[in-house]
Amino acid sequence: METPSLPPGSAGAGSRLDLLDVALFLRAALLANVSAAGREFGLSAAVASARLANLERLLGARLLHRTTRRVSLTQEGEAFIKHAQALLDAADAARASVGHARDEPQGRLRVSMTSSFGRQHVSPVIPEFLRRYPGVSVDLRMSDRIVDLVDEGVDVAIRIGALKDSSLVARKLAVNRRVICCAPAYLEAHGVPHHPEELARHECMVLSGQRDWSFVTPAGPVSVRVGGRLATDNGEVIRDALLAGFGIAIKSTWDVAGHLASGKLVTVLDGYPLAETVAIWAVYPTRAFVPTKTTAFIDFLAAHFGDPPYWDLPSAHPTA
Repeated sequence: METPSLPPGSAGAGSRLDLLDVALFLRAALLANVSAAGREFGLSAAVASARLANLERLLGARLLHRTTRRVSLTQEGEAFIKHAQALLDAADAARASVGHARDEPQGRLRVSMTSSFGRQHVSPVIPEFLRRYPGVSVDLRMSDRIVDLVDEGVDVAIRIGALKDSSLVARKLAVNRRVICCAPAYLEAHGVPHHPEELARHECMVLSGQRDWSFVTPAGPVSVRVGGRLATDNGEVIRDALLAGFGIAIKSTWDVAGHLASGKLVTVLDGYPLAETVAIWAVYPTRAFVPTKTTAFIDFLAAHFGDPPYWDLPSAHPTA
C-alpha cells in the first residue's frame, strides 16, 4: 500500500506516528469529544488530550478545534482523517500477514440490554460464550432504560424496535415478530375482535403509552387509538396480565412463543399485520477500531438466535 502523504508542515524523517494516537484521533473526531474517546482506550481526559497534542506537534498541524464541550475537525484534520483509517488498516494487514489475523478476543466486554430479553435469550448462553473465549470477561447490564454507550463505556447494546437516527452503528441480529394476543378466557368473556377498529371496544394493555396501533388492511393502513386501564414501561407486567386473562396486547414472539405453543395465549387479527416492522439490533459506537471481543459477541448472538430466530421456528400456535 502506498504510504499516505501527510499534511504540509509535518515532521521530518525519523519521526514516527503512534497508531494509538491515530486511532484516538479517529474516535475523538467521530464522537466530537476527546474525553469520551479517551475512555474507550482507558485513558484519562488529560492523557488523551496530551496524546492528541503530541500527534499534532508531530504532524506540524492542528487537527482539531477544541472547546469546553465539543471538538471539530480543522481543514488539516479533514485532510488527515482520510489517511488515518488507511494507516490502521495497513497495520492490521501487516499483522495478518504474519499470522495474527485472528487474535483471540481479550478484555472486559460491557453489554447493555433490556432485562426481559436479556434474561430469556442472552444470559442463559453467556457461560457458553465465556467458555469459547477464555480471554474475555463480561459485564452484563440489564435495564429497560436506553443507556448512552459512550458516556457509560458500553461496548455493545442489544436494542429492540425501530432505531432512531444516530452516530451508532447497528447490525440486525434477528427479526422481531409481533402479534396481537390474549388468553382464551378473555375471548370467552368479551368476544373475538374481527377487525382492528373493534379493538377500541376492548381492554387493550399498552407499553410505554403506545396507544396508537397501526395495521395493514386490504383497504389500506388503519390506525386505532386503543383504550385500556393498564399502561406500563415493563413488558413482563403486560405478559402477566395477559396470562391472567385481563386484556389484549401487542407482544413480541420472543416473549410469548412458549405461551402460544401451550395454548395459554392465542393470537387474534392474524389477517391484519402490524404496519411497523421492527427488529432486534446490536448497536456499537463506530465501525473504526472495533475490538474483536465486540465482533465475536455479536457474531455469537446472531448464530445463536438463527434466521429465522429459534423462538419463531414452526410450531402449533392456536389462533382464535
